[in-house]
Amino acid sequence: MDLALLRTFVAVHRAGSFTRAAALLGLSQPAVTSQIRTLERQLGRPLFLRRARGVTPTTVGDELAHRAAPHLDALVEIAEAGLGDDPGVRTLHLAGPPEFTSIRALPALTPLIAQGLALRTTFLAHAEDALEGLAAGHHDLAITTARPRGGLLTSTTLCDEEHVLVAAPRWAARLGPGTLRHRGSVVLEQLPVVEVHESLPLVSRYWAAVFDSRPAASATVVAPDLRAVLECAAAGAGLAVLPRYLCELALERGEVVALLDPPVPPLRTYFLVVRTGTMALPHIARAHEWLVRAAVDW
Repeated sequence: MDLALLRTFVAVHRAGSFTRAAALLGLSQPAVTSQIRTLERQLGRPLFLRRARGVTPTTVGDELAHRAAPHLDALVEIAEAGLGDDPGVRTLHLAGPPEFTSIRALPALTPLIAQGLALRTTFLAHAEDALEGLAAGHHDLAITTARPRGGLLTSTTLCDEEHVLVAAPRWAARLGPGTLRHRGSVVLEQLPVVEVHESLPLVSRYWAAVFDSRPAASATVVAPDLRAVLECAAAGAGLAVLPRYLCELALERGEVVALLDPPVPPLRTYFLVVRTGTMALPHIARAHEWLVRAAVDW
């Protein structure tokens, strides 16, 4: 049996689609379709049922994938271990949101450098971009705020991020103690807003979770990096919603003040995502393990 046909079959099985598998393999969709048909003729059994959106494996297809995939993954590991001038150095391509990746993930992975790991990082603010790049083979690991669907990608819950409504002390003093708790979000309409996008993604999520409403104000300052949002808020540009890990030190120093302490603070979940089967590669598995272990304290 041709290993190239098996490789294509496993890619389709994991992707759930000829089109997605073709993008991952660097082939045309007709080439993938032709290879699967050839394999089905050789076996004398259908491997997939064609659906309006993608394909579903038959019982025979599932059994073949279960038997073949681990061996193909092992062959990939053997092949990739021979790449490069220094076989002791393996490069990990990591994608994720700029702030979380910079402050959380990269420091957690730094000890692996002494063990022969090289790091290459791509900052992507949108989860969809990170997942598409991972599926296409541009990254080895992706940190996202969206859980992928289908069998091509496998996710692990990494941690939850608490969001905090903050502003500079002078804005908090203008509101007065207890005003926000008693009168609700209407009192915040007098404050300018600092956000990462015109659509107010963080502020809108906070308003929906805490006030069961939508923010009435538009952004006064838009900066597509939460670290810049924090600096602007601390300088007095307006209120902002920020992850606690990012603004905790500024809160301790009094540079910003938490305007509200809701009983159930809004949370956002981060996922650590790999292409299914690539955990057979030691450098990916090791980085995955270190991130999951570090996230216990995040």
